[in-house]
Amino acid sequence: MRFRHPDGSTVHLAYCTNVHPAETLDGVRAQLRDHCEPVRRRLGRDRLGIGLWLARDAAAALVADPAALRTLRGDLDRRGLEVVTLNGFPYEGFGDAEVKYRVYRPDWTERARLTHTTDLARLLASLLPDDVTEGSVSTLPFAWRTDYDSGRHRAALGALTTLAERLDALADLTGRSIRVGLEPEPGCTVETTADAVAALAPLGGTTAHRIGVCLDTCHLATSFEDPARALGTLQAGGVRVVKAQLSAALHAEEPHRAGVRAALAAFDEPRFLHQTRTTTEAGLSGTDDLGEALTGGLPDTGPWRSHFHIPLHADPEPPLTSTLPVLRETLAGLVGGPTPRTHHLEVETYTWQALPPALRPRARARLTEGIAAELTLARDLLIDLGLKELP
Repeated sequence: MRFRHPDGSTVHLAYCTNVHPAETLDGVRAQLRDHCEPVRRRLGRDRLGIGLWLARDAAAALVADPAALRTLRGDLDRRGLEVVTLNGFPYEGFGDAEVKYRVYRPDWTERARLTHTTDLARLLASLLPDDVTEGSVSTLPFAWRTDYDSGRHRAALGALTTLAERLDALADLTGRSIRVGLEPEPGCTVETTADAVAALAPLGGTTAHRIGVCLDTCHLATSFEDPARALGTLQAGGVRVVKAQLSAALHAEEPHRAGVRAALAAFDEPRFLHQTRTTTEAGLSGTDDLGEALTGGLPDTGPWRSHFHIPLHADPEPPLTSTLPVLRETLAGLVGGPTPRTHHLEVETYTWQALPPALRPRARARLTEGIAAELTLARDLLIDLGLKELP
């Protein structure tokens, strides 16, 4: 979906396909047929943006076979789909029964991450619509925090510098400018926007132009960051918002109450990591997963927020809520001003099948309806901010 900003530029809205598990090229093509095109039809649009997730095997197959890449591009065109951004955070196995910490490997200290991200950038340059010259790729924020030291950080910065050089060469070769955004996430070496500014400070010149952040509003809310302050921190630090992921975290206002804890327990599931945070007089306090918080790992004197992507249009049942207000405020700061801070927006609710059983979509059509409803909400927010939806 495309929108005209009052400054005349185009803002793109997509939904991320990592909600549909597929590791192979055949699986990706099936996604387009079984999920993405039906969402477009449900919305009544001639064109729908998707934030494509290409796992390692699918990406490698496309790089090795130019004919397969042309076929994928043809599939997108034929089904009324377009791609300006890729989700390069999960490497593989994102649809497995248990993902948890494995989603953070390989990290930016490992050569496989550089190779995969380079592949994604090259593929995106070929998948961009003919009238679009800028693309974005989101990726993990360096690494999970465990055993991360200055030596590993130097290695990660070196890999990102190499990536930036490759992106410059790609732009010279294709005329397509691809940028990569590191996605601050609770528990990682870069959790907050201040962490991002500090971690990226050694990068300069061309590298800083190519490497920025992907701002996920669920992660921002989970870490109790104020949206205006966070955006100001990035701007003051010279860090670009390459893309933003529109998502909402799980919020519990009174976690000390037995009924609230019982409601939270329904969201403690075995597939994904749900980092949970609260604020105390000493600052931010947290656990790596919701179950750990519920068993006494987190003070309950103030509100809790958990890294569980809640469908944008459907708050959980009371006494729980979502952090949709944080999304609204962040979006206003990103695109509500005289010029957009980013032109790539992506709805990313990958947790539909991890919701409590009663809330999960039991049929493909129900998932289609849910994703369409999320995009409709995002569209309405953009229109309220003065953007005009384009055909």
